[in-house]
Amino acid sequence: MKTYLLFPDRALPTEPRPPLNAQVLTEDLELDPVIEAMAADDKFLAETARRVVLESLTSVDDIRYRQAVLQDCLRNEEIVRELYDIAVDAITRQRKVYGWLSDRNPSAILGHAVQVLEIFVSLLRTLRAIAAEHGDEFASDGFRRFFTMTLQELDDAYFEEIDRHLRRLRFRGSILIGAHLDHGGKPSAIVLRRPEHGKRTLGEKWESFTHPTPSFRIAERDEAGANALTVMRGKGLNLVADALARSTDHILSFFVMMRRELGFYLGCVNLAHALEDRGLHTGFPLPVPAERHEFSCDELYDVSLALVSSGSPIIGNTVDAGGHRLVVITGANRGGKSTFLRSMGLAQLMMQAGMFVPAKSLSATVVNGVYTHFKREEDVELASGKFDEELARMHEVVMQIQPGALMLFNESFAATNEREGSEIARQIVHALLESGIRVAYVTHLYDLAHGFVGDTEAYFLRAERERTFRLIEGDPLPTSFGGDLYRDIFPAKPGTPGAHESVT
Repeated sequence: MKTYLLFPDRALPTEPRPPLNAQVLTEDLELDPVIEAMAADDKFLAETARRVVLESLTSVDDIRYRQAVLQDCLRNEEIVRELYDIAVDAITRQRKVYGWLSDRNPSAILGHAVQVLEIFVSLLRTLRAIAAEHGDEFASDGFRRFFTMTLQELDDAYFEEIDRHLRRLRFRGSILIGAHLDHGGKPSAIVLRRPEHGKRTLGEKWESFTHPTPSFRIAERDEAGANALTVMRGKGLNLVADALARSTDHILSFFVMMRRELGFYLGCVNLAHALEDRGLHTGFPLPVPAERHEFSCDELYDVSLALVSSGSPIIGNTVDAGGHRLVVITGANRGGKSTFLRSMGLAQLMMQAGMFVPAKSLSATVVNGVYTHFKREEDVELASGKFDEELARMHEVVMQIQPGALMLFNESFAATNEREGSEIARQIVHALLESGIRVAYVTHLYDLAHGFVGDTEAYFLRAERERTFRLIEGDPLPTSFGGDLYRDIFPAKPGTPGAHESVT
């Protein structure tokens, strides 16, 4: 049995496959508050959420498939939590059975498998009852297939067959083993036989009385004989024990996958509640195929900032960059430029995980990876200068990034003088664009930003001078707004010469 709730045609791989830049991406985009909100203090949910969010989907169809499943989870939260609890209960209870066993001979393996299978059968019955009662309340292809599979494979005949096997495998009385005798009387080809439980006729009873089957008993103190019989019993049970153990492992793998896949969706539900409690909006994005370039959003906000802010108003931005592959963001310091850049990156990751996004609406091209190059603090160990460190990190990005990716720069290459930093950055951006990589660049380097004015690939946003934390469409201005700070600190007195002159 397969769950197929995260992918339409395959299961989630057993081993995580995070991108090479997972740690850098987590730090630069400040992903941890999102993961913590999804986990709700559950370590397993945190691990699952981090893995699925970072292992981005690259197919529009897969993203839409997962969005539909998530929408079902948001509408039917109580039922989904019941399903998740079934999976958790199965995994937890079988571990307790396993913990009491130290002897791994065939009899012990068989006894363990029987106990575990009894637990699993009980929980599978509950799963089937939920599917029968609530299956019609789900609309997504993922859940409809999951419930249809449950009803078809876990039908009455299945449970009758399982119950019949369990009754036989408990071996309340004796067991029947067949064998051949080799030279010297040694048994070989030992197999477990099905006992005959049919009602015997009077003649058969008389026959067994007058012509008893050859048999013998092992004396109570014959330890060697008892050990030999135990070995023979083990050989007879070996094939059955192995088959039943593999069957329980198969069912366990189903519950493990069910827990992980539903765990991701419950993490999304937890995040939705956290944002709803703060009065914040969310929406399901429109993924755009990679061959089309598009980015537009309505009231997009930084979800990580929203989760850690205590009462501060959260400002969203509405942007329509159309088919431009380069977004250049300039303007006033502390005007919301870096916040918007993070919101772009987080929204891209959430969209490609099949999640809702922190916006009323969003439409974006699907990329094959998100990469960041954000400013860092000075190297405290003095192993290298800040500019050298920036170039070293850029080299790491270049070795990983592929055509079709999204590259986010935040005040990069500003550790040297403006002319040198602008020229280096400009050449890097041109090389990325020529390689088919989308770029968003936050910078206060006017020479760099102005160099892209007139470029048909470029779209310009500017943080407002009044620090409304909203970005507006507009070309870069030849000022760092230092005059604003100067006038705030040293206000000119009325009538003073130069009181109305701007300082730039």
